[in-house]
Amino acid sequence: MDNYKKLNHTTWDCKYHLVWIPKYRKKIIYGHLRKYLGETLRELALHKESHILEGHLMGDHVHMLVSIPPKYSVSQFVGYIKGKSAIHIARTYAGRRQNFTGQSFWARGYFVSTVGRDEETMKRYIRKQEEADRKIDQLELF
Repeated sequence: MDNYKKLNHTTWDCKYHLVWIPKYRKKIIYGHLRKYLGETLRELALHKESHILEGHLMGDHVHMLVSIPPKYSVSQFVGYIKGKSAIHIARTYAGRRQNFTGQSFWARGYFVSTVGRDEETMKRYIRKQEEADRKIDQLELF
């Protein structure tokens, strides 16, 4: 019962595995942008009272294990994170200051699955994704 979180009238433990991609699956997360995007996503999650338990920014997708309170739907959370992070990227790295909605960074959809009691298994899977991604990149060089 120690792992459960509490709101005023609710005790909860809702964890989700989320995956989404940048538009056209371009490998634009690597390099300079990748270093700062993780911190931005963590700050945005805190705005929705959520916590990123595990996460990796791959070359062409984002993997996250997130704890989201039941008062927010998953689609509401993902929409907020993707929208605000795209605006932040546009303003900080693309030099667009005004009237930019960030619509050209992330693709429209996402993948979600509930984690339940397999939290450790999911954390290991997300950690291993980076190694697998690196191996695939090495194969593409040859």
